[in-house]
Amino acid sequence: MHRPTPGRRDATGGGRRGDAGQVTVEFLGMVPLILLTLVLLWQFVLVGYTFTLAGNAADEAARAGAVGDDCAAAASADLPAAWRSGAAVGCGESGGLVTATVTLTVPVLFPGAVSFPFDVTGDAAAVSEEPPQ
Repeated sequence: MHRPTPGRRDATGGGRRGDAGQVTVEFLGMVPLILLTLVLLWQFVLVGYTFTLAGNAADEAARAGAVGDDCAAAASADLPAAWRSGAAVGCGESGGLVTATVTLTVPVLFPGAVSFPFDVTGDAAAVSEEPPQ
């Protein structure tokens, strides 16, 4: 008759349980790290999206200013409401070049809630298409 070694499983499944359930314990230990990683990735996506919005809004503002339209209105026209409320738009013209600067706040996790204490700036320029006065 074959006797199983204590602490080890034999082919019939008898003996002590050994490390059964260890994977569950390790997974539960890793859940906070996995969630933290997902939150950080989401936050980086929001920062990148804010940079994209700022650059696009500045482009739109410069194009509008180049043809004599309202620069600030063009900059905020396509911005989502969560970013529009904290947007600062600056437009200027010198030497036949219309410049636009759009500054947006970066939201923390959810747009429209809390913002980081730093801003993202997008700059653009376009040649003025209006005749000189």
